[in-house]
Amino acid sequence: MAADLTMNGVPSPLSAKVVGSFAYLTIRDRLPIILTKVIDTIHRTKKTFFEEYGEEGIQAEKQTISLLSKLRNEVQTDKPLLALTDDLKDTETWNQYMQRHQGLQGDQGSVSWFKSAWLYVECYMYRRIQEAVWLNPPIRDFDVFNEGKTQSFFESQQAVMALCTHLEEINTSMEQLSRSQLLDNFNTLLLVSLWGNKCDLSISAGQENSQKTSPLDSLSSLQPFILVDNSNMVWSTLIAAQRPGQSGVRVDIVLDNAGFELVSDLVLADFLVSSGLAREIHFHGKSFPWFVSDVTVKDFHWTIQQTMAANHKWMSKRGFQWKSYMKEGVWSYHDHPFWTQPHEFCDMAADASDLYTRLQGADLVLFKGDLNYRKLTGDRYWDYTVSFDTALRGFGPAPLCSLRTLKANIQVGLQPGQGEKLTTQDPDWMTNGKYAVIQFHSPKSEQ
Repeated sequence: MAADLTMNGVPSPLSAKVVGSFAYLTIRDRLPIILTKVIDTIHRTKKTFFEEYGEEGIQAEKQTISLLSKLRNEVQTDKPLLALTDDLKDTETWNQYMQRHQGLQGDQGSVSWFKSAWLYVECYMYRRIQEAVWLNPPIRDFDVFNEGKTQSFFESQQAVMALCTHLEEINTSMEQLSRSQLLDNFNTLLLVSLWGNKCDLSISAGQENSQKTSPLDSLSSLQPFILVDNSNMVWSTLIAAQRPGQSGVRVDIVLDNAGFELVSDLVLADFLVSSGLAREIHFHGKSFPWFVSDVTVKDFHWTIQQTMAANHKWMSKRGFQWKSYMKEGVWSYHDHPFWTQPHEFCDMAADASDLYTRLQGADLVLFKGDLNYRKLTGDRYWDYTVSFDTALRGFGPAPLCSLRTLKANIQVGLQPGQGEKLTTQDPDWMTNGKYAVIQFHSPKSEQ
Protein backbone atom coordinates (compact mmCIF):
# COMPACT_ATOMS: atom_id res chain seq x y z
CA MET A 1 0.00 0.00 0.00
CA ALA A 2 1.71 3.19 -1.11
CA ALA A 3 1.52 5.77 1.63
CA ASP A 4 0.22 9.15 0.53
CA LEU A 5 2.27 11.31 2.91
CA THR A 6 1.15 14.64 4.28
CA MET A 7 3.64 17.37 5.10
CA ASN A 8 4.48 16.12 8.60
CA GLY A 9 5.29 12.61 7.41
CA VAL A 10 2.03 11.07 8.57
CA PRO A 11 -0.03 9.41 5.79
CA SER A 12 -3.26 11.13 4.77
CA PRO A 13 -6.59 9.56 5.81
CA LEU A 14 -8.43 7.09 3.58
CA SER A 15 -11.15 8.78 1.52
CA ALA A 16 -13.55 8.11 -1.36
CA LYS A 17 -11.48 10.29 -3.70
CA VAL A 18 -10.06 7.10 -5.23
CA VAL A 19 -12.79 5.74 -7.53
CA GLY A 20 -13.26 2.00 -6.97
CA SER A 21 -11.60 1.99 -3.52
CA PHE A 22 -13.43 0.36 -0.60
CA ALA A 23 -14.09 3.82 0.87
CA TYR A 24 -15.57 4.94 -2.47
CA LEU A 25 -17.81 1.86 -2.74
CA THR A 26 -18.91 2.27 0.89
CA ILE A 27 -20.08 5.84 0.32
CA ARG A 28 -21.49 5.21 -3.14
CA ASP A 29 -23.33 1.96 -2.34
CA ARG A 30 -23.34 0.81 1.28
CA LEU A 31 -24.28 4.04 3.08
CA PRO A 32 -27.30 4.78 0.84
CA ILE A 33 -28.48 1.17 1.32
CA ILE A 34 -28.22 1.57 5.11
CA LEU A 35 -30.19 4.83 4.96
CA THR A 36 -32.85 3.19 2.78
CA LYS A 37 -33.22 0.39 5.35
CA VAL A 38 -33.52 2.95 8.18
CA ILE A 39 -36.24 4.81 6.25
CA ASP A 40 -38.05 1.51 5.64
CA THR A 41 -37.80 0.55 9.34
CA ILE A 42 -39.31 3.87 10.42
CA HIS A 43 -42.09 3.58 7.82
CA ARG A 44 -42.95 0.02 8.94
CA THR A 45 -43.17 1.24 12.54
CA LYS A 46 -45.73 3.92 11.61
CA LYS A 47 -48.64 1.97 13.12
CA THR A 48 -46.84 1.61 16.47
CA PHE A 49 -45.98 5.31 16.49
CA PHE A 50 -49.66 6.12 15.91
CA GLU A 51 -50.81 3.74 18.67
CA GLU A 52 -48.36 5.23 21.15
CA TYR A 53 -48.38 8.91 20.19
CA GLY A 54 -51.45 9.48 17.99
CA GLU A 55 -51.22 12.07 15.23
CA GLU A 56 -47.94 13.40 16.69
CA GLY A 57 -46.39 9.99 16.04
CA ILE A 58 -47.49 10.05 12.39
CA GLN A 59 -46.04 13.55 11.94
CA ALA A 60 -42.78 12.50 13.60
CA GLU A 61 -42.53 9.50 11.26
CA LYS A 62 -43.08 11.71 8.18
CA GLN A 63 -40.63 14.41 9.27
CA THR A 64 -37.91 11.89 10.22
CA ILE A 65 -38.24 10.12 6.86
CA SER A 66 -38.08 13.49 5.10
CA LEU A 67 -34.81 14.39 6.89
CA LEU A 68 -33.29 10.97 6.17
CA SER A 69 -34.32 11.08 2.48
CA LYS A 70 -32.63 14.48 2.23
CA LEU A 71 -29.52 13.02 3.90
CA ARG A 72 -29.45 10.12 1.43
CA ASN A 73 -29.60 12.57 -1.46
CA GLU A 74 -26.74 14.59 0.05
CA VAL A 75 -24.59 11.45 0.23
CA GLN A 76 -25.37 10.35 -3.33
CA THR A 77 -24.72 13.78 -4.85
CA ASP A 78 -21.57 14.58 -2.81
CA LYS A 79 -23.08 17.65 -1.15
CA PRO A 80 -21.12 19.64 1.46
CA LEU A 81 -21.56 18.38 5.03
CA LEU A 82 -23.95 20.51 7.09
CA ALA A 83 -23.65 21.73 10.67
CA LEU A 84 -25.82 19.83 13.18
CA THR A 85 -28.89 21.72 14.40
CA ASP A 86 -30.04 19.64 17.37
CA ASP A 87 -29.33 20.37 21.04
CA LEU A 88 -27.49 17.25 22.12
CA LYS A 89 -24.44 17.63 24.34
CA ASP A 90 -22.00 16.71 21.55
CA THR A 91 -23.46 19.04 18.87
CA GLU A 92 -20.92 21.81 19.38
CA THR A 93 -18.02 19.33 19.33
CA TRP A 94 -19.21 17.92 15.99
CA ASN A 95 -19.61 21.37 14.47
CA GLN A 96 -16.16 22.42 15.69
CA TYR A 97 -14.71 19.24 14.19
CA MET A 98 -16.28 20.13 10.82
CA GLN A 99 -14.69 23.60 10.99
CA ARG A 100 -11.34 21.99 11.79
CA HIS A 101 -11.65 19.75 8.70
CA GLN A 102 -12.70 22.69 6.57
CA GLY A 103 -9.55 24.48 7.70
CA LEU A 104 -7.42 21.47 6.73
CA GLN A 105 -9.01 21.38 3.25
CA GLY A 106 -8.27 25.07 2.77
CA ASP A 107 -9.23 26.26 -0.70
CA GLN A 108 -9.94 22.71 -1.98
CA GLY A 109 -13.70 23.22 -1.56
CA SER A 110 -16.21 22.27 1.12
CA VAL A 111 -15.98 19.23 3.36
CA SER A 112 -18.06 16.67 1.43
CA TRP A 113 -18.90 12.96 1.29
CA PHE A 114 -16.51 11.81 -1.43
CA LYS A 115 -13.70 14.33 -0.90
CA SER A 116 -13.20 14.24 2.88
CA ALA A 117 -11.83 11.59 5.25
CA TRP A 118 -13.89 8.39 5.05
CA LEU A 119 -13.74 7.81 8.83
CA TYR A 120 -15.17 11.29 9.44
CA VAL A 121 -18.00 11.23 6.90
CA GLU A 122 -19.11 7.70 7.81
CA CYS A 123 -19.31 8.62 11.50
CA TYR A 124 -21.08 11.84 10.54
CA MET A 125 -23.82 9.90 8.72
CA TYR A 126 -24.72 7.98 11.88
CA ARG A 127 -24.76 11.21 13.88
CA ARG A 128 -27.13 12.74 11.29
CA ILE A 129 -29.44 9.71 11.65
CA GLN A 130 -29.48 10.38 15.39
CA GLU A 131 -30.22 14.06 14.71
CA ALA A 132 -33.18 13.19 12.43
CA VAL A 133 -34.76 11.04 15.15
CA TRP A 134 -33.91 13.44 17.99
CA LEU A 135 -35.54 16.42 16.23
CA ASN A 136 -38.89 14.56 16.37
CA PRO A 137 -39.50 14.22 20.14
CA PRO A 138 -42.25 11.58 20.20
CA ILE A 139 -39.87 9.02 18.65
CA ARG A 140 -36.48 10.36 19.78
CA ASP A 141 -35.73 7.22 21.84
CA PHE A 142 -36.48 4.91 18.89
CA ASP A 143 -33.49 2.71 17.94
CA VAL A 144 -33.62 2.47 14.14
CA PHE A 145 -31.24 -0.52 14.27
CA ASN A 146 -32.86 -2.48 17.10
CA GLU A 147 -34.65 -4.96 14.84
CA GLY A 148 -31.44 -6.20 13.22
CA LYS A 149 -29.60 -6.45 16.54
CA THR A 150 -32.32 -8.53 18.21
CA GLN A 151 -32.63 -10.75 15.14
CA SER A 152 -28.86 -11.35 15.16
CA PHE A 153 -29.02 -12.40 18.83
CA PHE A 154 -31.90 -14.85 18.36
CA GLU A 155 -30.39 -16.38 15.20
CA SER A 156 -27.19 -17.09 17.16
CA GLN A 157 -28.90 -19.10 19.93
CA GLN A 158 -27.18 -22.41 19.15
CA ALA A 159 -23.78 -20.73 19.22
CA VAL A 160 -24.61 -18.94 22.48
CA MET A 161 -25.77 -22.20 24.11
CA ALA A 162 -22.57 -23.96 23.02
CA LEU A 163 -20.43 -21.14 24.43
CA CYS A 164 -22.27 -21.03 27.77
CA THR A 165 -22.03 -24.82 28.06
CA HIS A 166 -18.29 -24.62 27.37
CA LEU A 167 -17.84 -21.99 30.10
CA GLU A 168 -19.81 -24.15 32.56
CA GLU A 169 -17.44 -27.04 31.85
CA ILE A 170 -14.43 -24.79 32.49
CA ASN A 171 -15.91 -23.42 35.73
CA THR A 172 -16.68 -26.93 37.02
CA SER A 173 -12.98 -27.83 36.90
CA MET A 174 -11.54 -24.33 37.47
CA GLU A 175 -9.85 -25.13 40.83
CA GLN A 176 -8.00 -28.11 39.33
CA LEU A 177 -6.67 -26.27 36.29
CA SER A 178 -2.91 -25.92 35.90
CA ARG A 179 -1.41 -22.65 34.68
CA SER A 180 -1.01 -24.06 31.15
CA GLN A 181 -4.64 -25.30 31.11
CA LEU A 182 -5.78 -21.87 32.27
CA LEU A 183 -3.77 -20.35 29.41
CA ASP A 184 -5.38 -22.76 26.91
CA ASN A 185 -8.87 -21.78 28.07
CA PHE A 186 -7.97 -18.09 27.99
CA ASN A 187 -6.69 -18.39 24.41
CA THR A 188 -9.82 -20.27 23.32
CA LEU A 189 -12.20 -17.62 24.67
CA LEU A 190 -10.02 -14.78 23.36
CA LEU A 191 -10.27 -16.36 19.89
CA VAL A 192 -14.05 -16.77 20.18
CA SER A 193 -14.28 -13.06 21.04
CA LEU A 194 -11.97 -12.24 18.11
CA TRP A 195 -13.97 -14.20 15.53
CA GLY A 196 -17.26 -13.05 17.05
CA ASN A 197 -16.35 -9.74 15.42
CA LYS A 198 -17.25 -11.22 12.01
CA CYS A 199 -20.93 -10.62 12.93
CA ASP A 200 -21.12 -6.98 11.84
CA LEU A 201 -24.34 -5.58 10.36
CA SER A 202 -22.78 -2.32 9.12
CA ILE A 203 -20.52 -4.28 6.76
CA SER A 204 -23.37 -6.41 5.44
CA ALA A 205 -25.44 -3.19 5.10
CA GLY A 206 -27.90 -4.63 7.60
CA GLN A 207 -28.23 -8.05 5.92
CA GLU A 208 -28.58 -11.03 8.26
CA ASN A 209 -25.12 -11.77 9.68
CA SER A 210 -25.19 -14.07 12.70
CA GLN A 211 -23.23 -16.96 14.20
CA LYS A 212 -25.34 -20.08 13.65
CA THR A 213 -22.96 -22.89 14.65
CA SER A 214 -20.69 -23.46 17.63
CA PRO A 215 -17.73 -21.09 17.27
CA LEU A 216 -15.53 -23.52 19.17
CA ASP A 217 -15.59 -26.08 16.35
CA SER A 218 -13.94 -23.81 13.79
CA LEU A 219 -11.14 -22.19 15.82
CA SER A 220 -8.33 -24.46 14.57
CA SER A 221 -9.34 -24.04 10.91
CA LEU A 222 -9.38 -20.24 11.37
CA GLN A 223 -5.89 -20.08 12.91
CA PRO A 224 -4.03 -19.58 9.58
CA PHE A 225 -6.16 -16.48 8.91
CA ILE A 226 -4.77 -14.63 11.97
CA LEU A 227 -2.17 -12.33 10.41
CA VAL A 228 -0.68 -11.00 13.66
CA ASP A 229 -1.08 -12.93 16.92
CA ASN A 230 0.15 -11.15 20.06
CA SER A 231 -2.11 -13.16 22.38
CA ASN A 232 0.96 -14.27 24.41
CA MET A 233 1.61 -10.60 25.28
CA VAL A 234 -1.99 -10.15 26.41
CA TRP A 235 -1.62 -13.18 28.70
CA SER A 236 1.77 -11.96 30.02
CA THR A 237 0.22 -8.56 30.82
CA LEU A 238 -2.59 -10.17 32.82
CA ILE A 239 -0.15 -12.38 34.74
CA ALA A 240 2.29 -9.51 35.42
CA ALA A 241 -0.59 -7.41 36.78
CA GLN A 242 -1.28 -9.99 39.53
CA ARG A 243 0.95 -8.16 41.99
CA PRO A 244 0.86 -8.90 45.73
CA GLY A 245 -0.74 -6.09 47.71
CA GLN A 246 -2.59 -4.71 44.66
CA SER A 247 -6.36 -4.34 44.80
CA GLY A 248 -6.83 -6.60 41.76
CA VAL A 249 -6.64 -6.53 37.99
CA ARG A 250 -9.02 -4.37 35.97
CA VAL A 251 -9.72 -5.14 32.32
CA ASP A 252 -11.63 -2.68 30.11
CA ILE A 253 -13.42 -3.91 26.99
CA VAL A 254 -14.32 -1.31 24.36
CA LEU A 255 -17.26 -3.08 22.75
CA ASP A 256 -18.23 -3.30 19.10
CA ASN A 257 -21.29 -5.30 17.95
CA ALA A 258 -24.42 -6.47 19.77
CA GLY A 259 -25.70 -10.00 19.13
CA PHE A 260 -23.31 -12.94 19.23
CA GLU A 261 -20.18 -10.79 19.47
CA LEU A 262 -21.39 -9.16 22.67
CA VAL A 263 -22.14 -12.58 24.16
CA SER A 264 -18.62 -13.74 23.26
CA ASP A 265 -17.24 -10.65 25.05
CA LEU A 266 -19.41 -11.31 28.13
CA VAL A 267 -18.25 -14.95 28.24
CA LEU A 268 -14.59 -13.85 28.03
CA ALA A 269 -15.19 -11.28 30.81
CA ASP A 270 -16.96 -13.95 32.91
CA PHE A 271 -13.97 -16.29 32.53
CA LEU A 272 -11.50 -13.53 33.45
CA VAL A 273 -13.37 -12.94 36.72
CA SER A 274 -14.18 -16.56 37.63
CA SER A 275 -10.56 -17.61 36.96
CA GLY A 276 -9.18 -14.79 39.13
CA LEU A 277 -7.29 -13.25 36.19
CA ALA A 278 -9.32 -10.07 36.70
CA ARG A 279 -11.26 -8.62 39.61
CA GLU A 280 -13.10 -5.91 37.74
CA ILE A 281 -14.37 -5.46 34.16
CA HIS A 282 -15.38 -2.09 32.67
CA PHE A 283 -17.39 -2.30 29.45
CA HIS A 284 -17.48 0.72 27.15
CA GLY A 285 -20.37 1.11 24.69
CA LYS A 286 -22.08 3.72 22.54
CA SER A 287 -24.41 6.42 23.86
CA PHE A 288 -26.78 6.16 20.86
CA PRO A 289 -27.41 3.70 17.96
CA TRP A 290 -24.25 3.59 15.87
CA PHE A 291 -22.84 1.73 12.84
CA VAL A 292 -25.97 -0.47 12.60
CA SER A 293 -25.05 -3.09 15.19
CA ASP A 294 -22.93 -1.40 17.88
CA VAL A 295 -23.79 -1.96 21.55
CA THR A 296 -25.77 0.68 23.47
CA VAL A 297 -26.63 0.50 27.18
CA LYS A 298 -30.09 -0.78 26.24
CA ASP A 299 -28.58 -3.59 24.11
CA PHE A 300 -26.19 -4.50 26.92
CA HIS A 301 -28.87 -4.95 29.59
CA TRP A 302 -31.33 -6.52 27.12
CA THR A 303 -28.74 -9.19 26.22
CA ILE A 304 -28.22 -10.09 29.89
CA GLN A 305 -32.01 -10.25 30.43
CA GLN A 306 -32.52 -12.47 27.38
CA THR A 307 -29.71 -14.79 28.51
CA MET A 308 -31.33 -15.07 31.95
CA ALA A 309 -34.71 -15.86 30.37
CA ALA A 310 -33.34 -18.55 28.02
CA ASN A 311 -34.85 -22.02 28.17
CA HIS A 312 -31.37 -23.53 28.51
CA LYS A 313 -29.83 -24.40 31.86
CA TRP A 314 -26.28 -23.14 31.35
CA MET A 315 -27.25 -20.12 29.29
CA SER A 316 -29.72 -18.98 31.93
CA LYS A 317 -27.16 -19.63 34.68
CA ARG A 318 -24.62 -17.36 32.95
CA GLY A 319 -27.26 -14.64 32.55
CA PHE A 320 -28.00 -14.65 36.29
CA GLN A 321 -24.26 -14.59 37.03
CA TRP A 322 -23.80 -11.57 34.74
CA LYS A 323 -26.68 -9.77 36.43
CA SER A 324 -25.02 -10.49 39.77
CA TYR A 325 -21.66 -9.15 38.53
CA MET A 326 -23.40 -5.92 37.51
CA LYS A 327 -25.22 -5.61 40.83
CA GLU A 328 -22.03 -6.20 42.83
CA GLY A 329 -20.03 -3.70 40.74
CA VAL A 330 -17.62 -6.39 39.52
CA TRP A 331 -18.83 -5.45 36.04
CA SER A 332 -19.83 -1.94 35.02
CA TYR A 333 -21.05 -0.35 31.80
CA HIS A 334 -19.86 3.09 30.68
CA ASP A 335 -20.52 5.27 27.67
CA HIS A 336 -18.92 8.54 26.66
CA PRO A 337 -19.64 10.95 23.77
CA PHE A 338 -16.11 10.40 22.43
CA TRP A 339 -16.94 6.85 21.28
CA THR A 340 -19.62 8.27 18.94
CA GLN A 341 -17.45 11.03 17.52
CA PRO A 342 -15.11 10.87 14.49
CA HIS A 343 -11.84 11.55 16.31
CA GLU A 344 -8.77 9.38 16.01
CA PHE A 345 -7.87 7.92 19.40
CA CYS A 346 -4.57 9.83 19.44
CA ASP A 347 -6.80 12.91 20.00
CA MET A 348 -8.40 11.42 23.12
CA ALA A 349 -5.96 12.80 25.70
CA ALA A 350 -6.62 16.35 24.43
CA ASP A 351 -10.29 16.10 23.41
CA ALA A 352 -11.66 13.70 26.05
CA SER A 353 -9.16 13.84 28.89
CA ASP A 354 -11.69 12.42 31.38
CA LEU A 355 -12.08 9.26 29.28
CA TYR A 356 -8.32 8.96 28.77
CA THR A 357 -7.80 9.23 32.54
CA ARG A 358 -10.46 6.55 33.12
CA LEU A 359 -8.71 4.15 30.71
CA GLN A 360 -5.41 4.80 32.49
CA GLY A 361 -6.94 3.02 35.50
CA ALA A 362 -7.05 -0.26 33.56
CA ASP A 363 -4.35 -2.95 33.55
CA LEU A 364 -5.44 -3.98 30.04
CA VAL A 365 -7.81 -2.46 27.47
CA LEU A 366 -9.29 -4.69 24.75
CA PHE A 367 -10.51 -2.78 21.68
CA LYS A 368 -13.03 -4.82 19.72
CA GLY A 369 -13.58 -4.58 16.01
CA ASP A 370 -12.82 -2.72 12.85
CA LEU A 371 -14.00 0.82 13.62
CA ASN A 372 -11.95 0.88 16.83
CA TYR A 373 -8.93 -0.27 14.78
CA ARG A 374 -9.53 2.48 12.23
CA LYS A 375 -9.64 5.04 15.05
CA LEU A 376 -6.58 3.54 16.77
CA THR A 377 -4.53 3.86 13.58
CA GLY A 378 -6.17 7.06 12.29
CA ASP A 379 -7.60 5.20 9.25
CA ARG A 380 -4.62 6.34 7.22
CA TYR A 381 -2.65 5.12 4.21
CA TRP A 382 0.01 3.44 6.36
CA ASP A 383 2.43 0.96 4.80
CA TYR A 384 1.68 -2.62 5.91
CA THR A 385 5.02 -2.91 7.73
CA VAL A 386 4.66 0.25 9.85
CA SER A 387 4.54 -0.86 13.49
CA PHE A 388 1.28 -0.78 15.44
CA ASP A 389 3.05 1.42 18.01
CA THR A 390 3.91 4.01 15.31
CA ALA A 391 0.38 4.04 13.87
CA LEU A 392 -1.07 4.72 17.36
CA ARG A 393 0.73 8.10 17.29
CA GLY A 394 1.19 8.37 21.04
CA PHE A 395 -2.11 6.82 22.14
CA GLY A 396 -1.43 4.51 25.07
CA PRO A 397 -3.41 5.07 28.27
CA ALA A 398 -2.69 1.48 29.33
CA PRO A 399 -1.51 -1.80 27.77
CA LEU A 400 -3.98 -2.37 24.94
CA CYS A 401 -4.93 -4.99 22.42
CA SER A 402 -6.98 -4.77 19.22
CA LEU A 403 -9.15 -7.84 18.48
CA ARG A 404 -10.25 -7.23 14.91
CA THR A 405 -11.46 -9.04 11.83
CA LEU A 406 -10.44 -6.97 8.79
CA LYS A 407 -13.24 -5.05 7.08
CA ALA A 408 -11.46 -1.87 5.93
CA ASN A 409 -8.31 -1.35 3.85
CA ILE A 410 -6.02 -0.36 6.69
CA GLN A 411 -3.54 -2.79 8.25
CA VAL A 412 -0.22 -2.24 9.99
CA GLY A 413 2.32 -4.39 11.81
CA LEU A 414 2.77 -7.02 9.08
CA GLN A 415 6.01 -8.74 8.12
CA PRO A 416 7.84 -7.53 4.97
CA GLY A 417 6.11 -8.99 1.92
CA GLN A 418 3.16 -10.37 3.89
CA GLY A 419 0.65 -7.77 2.64
CA GLU A 420 1.80 -8.08 -0.97
CA LYS A 421 1.56 -11.89 -0.83
CA LEU A 422 -1.98 -11.66 0.58
CA THR A 423 -2.98 -9.22 -2.17
CA THR A 424 -1.83 -11.76 -4.78
CA GLN A 425 -3.64 -14.66 -3.08
CA ASP A 426 -6.84 -12.83 -2.11
CA PRO A 427 -7.27 -9.29 -3.51
CA ASP A 428 -10.08 -8.52 -1.01
CA TRP A 429 -8.18 -9.71 2.06
CA MET A 430 -8.48 -6.37 3.88
CA THR A 431 -12.26 -6.06 3.50
CA ASN A 432 -13.87 -9.51 3.36
CA GLY A 433 -13.80 -10.31 7.10
CA LYS A 434 -11.86 -13.57 6.53
CA TYR A 435 -8.66 -12.37 8.23
CA ALA A 436 -8.00 -11.18 11.75
CA VAL A 437 -5.38 -9.64 14.02
CA ILE A 438 -4.60 -9.69 17.73
CA GLN A 439 -2.30 -6.67 18.03
CA PHE A 440 -0.84 -5.56 21.34
CA HIS A 441 0.82 -2.34 22.50
CA SER A 442 2.21 -1.43 25.89
CA PRO A 443 3.14 2.18 26.68
CA LYS A 444 5.82 0.80 29.04
CA SER A 445 7.69 -0.75 26.10
CA GLU A 446 8.39 2.77 24.76
CA GLN A 447 10.05 4.02 27.94
